[in-house]
Amino acid sequence: MPAPSHPSSARSETGRIAAVRAWVAAREPGEPVEARDRVAMLDALATIDSITGPGTHVTASGITAGERGVVLHRHRNLDRWMPPGGHVDPGELPPQSAVRETLEETGIAAAHPGGRPVLVHLAVFASAAGHTHLDLRYLLTAGPDDPTPPPEESPDVGWYPWDAALAMVDDRVGNALRSALVHLGSADNA
Repeated sequence: MPAPSHPSSARSETGRIAAVRAWVAAREPGEPVEARDRVAMLDALATIDSITGPGTHVTASGITAGERGVVLHRHRNLDRWMPPGGHVDPGELPPQSAVRETLEETGIAAAHPGGRPVLVHLAVFASAAGHTHLDLRYLLTAGPDDPTPPPEESPDVGWYPWDAALAMVDDRVGNALRSALVHLGSADNA
């Protein structure tokens, strides 16, 4: 689904929260857990003053697809395989964060397909630091370059065939990967 337009007011904190609420509200959940998380996310976004905390943080992940499959990394703190992602920085919107975090964590320059953000999944979860993450998961595409993570990031990162990736991740990340695959399939048939 294309992202709603970005009015210039989206750079204010109120505008950023409104933009995130619009994207979350427009996302049709693909399964019951995502539907529950969508409701929780909308409730949280109605009460926060900042998407960068305290207590609740908006995050963005990049499900990066290419001819070699999908990019996953083993999160250093959580010791789980997942797409790259992280906190939305001040002045940033989640689609920008997904691209930035993918580059920072993997060294792979990814982009939104066709230059337009495609939100493929939503998830709410507790972080390792004890705050709540409202994660917007975007489909990204990239060339076949090998990952080159910097030393401070997980060295366990790579391209994986989709079936192998689905076997490596938990159910919630698997649901996000399956949603990305559905979108990729519909884009191939468009």
